[in-house]
Amino acid sequence: MKTLFKIRSAYLLGAAVSAAIAMPAHAYNLHSSDAGEINLDIEAILGTFHSEESYDVTGAAVNTEGSSNWQEAYIKYGISASRNLSEGSTVYGALNLLSSGTFGDGDAGGFTSGDERKTKVEDAYLGWRSGNLVPALGENGLQFSFGRQNVSFGDGFLINGDALNFGDALGKELNRGGAYWIAARKAFDQTAVLKIGGDTGLRSDIFWIASDNKAQAETELAGINVEYQTEVGTFGGMYLKGLEVNENFGQTHRDGQDTFSLRFQGNAGVENLFLSSEFVTQNQGDKTRKDGNAWYVEAGWTFADVAWSPSVSYRYSTFEEGFDPLFFGFNRGYGTWFQGEVAANYAGPFNSDADVHHLAIKASPSETLSIGALFFDFSDTAGGTGALDGQEIDLYAEWVVHDHLIISPLLGFYTPDKSGVQIGNDDTNTYFQMIAIVPF
Repeated sequence: MKTLFKIRSAYLLGAAVSAAIAMPAHAYNLHSSDAGEINLDIEAILGTFHSEESYDVTGAAVNTEGSSNWQEAYIKYGISASRNLSEGSTVYGALNLLSSGTFGDGDAGGFTSGDERKTKVEDAYLGWRSGNLVPALGENGLQFSFGRQNVSFGDGFLINGDALNFGDALGKELNRGGAYWIAARKAFDQTAVLKIGGDTGLRSDIFWIASDNKAQAETELAGINVEYQTEVGTFGGMYLKGLEVNENFGQTHRDGQDTFSLRFQGNAGVENLFLSSEFVTQNQGDKTRKDGNAWYVEAGWTFADVAWSPSVSYRYSTFEEGFDPLFFGFNRGYGTWFQGEVAANYAGPFNSDADVHHLAIKASPSETLSIGALFFDFSDTAGGTGALDGQEIDLYAEWVVHDHLIISPLLGFYTPDKSGVQIGNDDTNTYFQMIAIVPF
């Protein structure tokens, strides 16, 4: 087990995806008064998937040549509450369970078998917001929370929840309940997060997080995130320190790992312009993995005065061979930070040891419908051998059918330059998925 994860960790770490459309928990108010409120929280996502080709990313020969058909689902349910205190300050918390499963053949990458079923606590946290108790920091300028919760920073390039959801195909120890693509479970097992500052100017997050996810070697880390928010955009910097891992699952390089990042996102004061960039340098805690850098630059433009308000963007990202992508996740839409639905989930590369060119086009025919097209070119992969080089085109839609149903279909075409991990051939793979989000 240890050897498998030392060799393959670069390919496995980035293989989880959040839901097709980022979605907060939906709530029914059960009680509300001047003292506070109690809510019933419910969210559910279902997906059906078909891939003409299958992949052997781990070397475990879980899949065989040919197509894969499977389904994934989860429902999260529980209680959240808040209690109002003096000067607008608030104590809040939540306790949620999550039931998940994968059905059918299991996913095309061989991470799930189709037999996974699990119910477990997902969120269990408490927090406090300052309200107007600290006027110098603004309303709720001081906030502290701890417990089991989802945590993300910046653009999700490094930390966007603990969303890697393997099933039992690679062993029962790694089984997190399936629902691999929709990334049912996202909460870190233990967290402590102090937020300082408001919506403008200088703000910061000081945090400690610990994962119970064995596919992430139960990584524990601490860090500080600093942002300066202006009218032209947000400048940010972050430092992460790896504290501990479960060495039985490899990734020993994270013990003592140092990761530094600088980033910017905004419009530079130009309406309809979108700019985003991040640079990361990483020093590993031991010699089992090389030190590595990663960075990207992205620019986009929205034609706001044209019918359907189309937008176009281009991004170049590069990841050195030793770079560890940590806990990145789905953040602001398809392609961030899972680049290509087939490549990012089943075939690789997974935001390590690769150069990626990405072109995106999106338009909104109506207030309830968006359509888009994505192109990815992967090169200089697998230590320069090109074993995971390829191209992918994804066509998708996001449709709000009504208040209780959102549908997102996607059709993808992935062409590897070499057979590599695609079992049996290097043909173009036709891939289809349909995601249904059901707000209650």
